[in-house]
Amino acid sequence: MKEIFDFLRRLRENNERKWFNEHKAEFLELKAEFELWVGQLIEKIAEFDEEIRGLAVKDCIYRIYRDTRFSPDKTPYKTHMAAYICAPRGRNSNRAGYYVHLEPDNSLIGGGLYCPEPALLKRVRRDIYENIEEFTGILRNKAFAKEFKELDPEGMLKKVPAPFPADFPEGDLLKHKHYDVLSRKPDAFFEGQDVFRKIVDVCKVLQPFNRFLNYTVDGEGEN
Repeated sequence: MKEIFDFLRRLRENNERKWFNEHKAEFLELKAEFELWVGQLIEKIAEFDEEIRGLAVKDCIYRIYRDTRFSPDKTPYKTHMAAYICAPRGRNSNRAGYYVHLEPDNSLIGGGLYCPEPALLKRVRRDIYENIEEFTGILRNKAFAKEFKELDPEGMLKKVPAPFPADFPEGDLLKHKHYDVLSRKPDAFFEGQDVFRKIVDVCKVLQPFNRFLNYTVDGEGEN
């Protein structure tokens, strides 16, 4: 892991094709190590979340190459390595899963639903409204609240959306556009012999949140 962080730091300082091509053999070696690492992590998570069992590593890992077509930032490479461990299709799943992001000084573990499509977002809000005690019980569980400080506040609405009552006591929970959470970790968190235990401990705390959201996702055809 130290070698991965070291490479990513150097890539951040030399984010250009010439440098990357000169160091591509090193990248491919580290990428192979990361794939083995993610494979082990999948196995560990599957011990308590059976739906993850058998998930292919290649479906979970993100490419290092950036899509710059619609971005003002034209640097060609991401400066992180990441995986989305989620059944049934890894990073291409529209369900809540476990996200692991390795980036020097900006590493994190997260989960939930980021940028759900409008129809799904409406259903998520509805199910939160109708099951508010269950949802707040998850968010305010002592272990969860310690690990994940808040729901993603990006793009929050200023008012409680229709058709929910404006005076709903937990109205702020219905204003979100993303129902994901993250826990930032120092680089050292991902180093050492007990790294999988530490990550799994976080993922176990995250599981009830994912399960709540996936109940809505999996009931897509319901009105």
